[in-house]
Amino acid sequence: MADREWTADCVADHFEEAFRTLRKLPPVKVRGYFNTWPDIVRTDREIAMMEPQPMRICPSAAAITRLEQTFNWALWVNEEERRLVWSRAARVPWKQISGELGCDRTTAWRRWQLALTKIAARLNAQ
Repeated sequence: MADREWTADCVADHFEEAFRTLRKLPPVKVRGYFNTWPDIVRTDREIAMMEPQPMRICPSAAAITRLEQTFNWALWVNEEERRLVWSRAARVPWKQISGELGCDRTTAWRRWQLALTKIAARLNAQ
């Protein structure tokens, strides 16, 4: 990372990748509950009639490492900017974001760019 020149676009891409990686992680469940029932044995016809389950792809170890680094970067900006950056990484529309912030779309975009630039400047300083 030291030989790389960071820009606001690079930082935004990393936050989007972190959001996608976070979505791929398995859900958090309450520990202590388990099922003692035996597995259901289904016939071929029952399996053919079932709705297909969505395939869950687990993230790689490198993607999880980049996710953890991105979490550390998020601590470099204040809470409002952090929410804004994560909302854009989740592809929330600007209209909704500007309504939450109480400003127009252009001002929200400028605040987002400023937050990304702060993170990029700190990464370039390292």
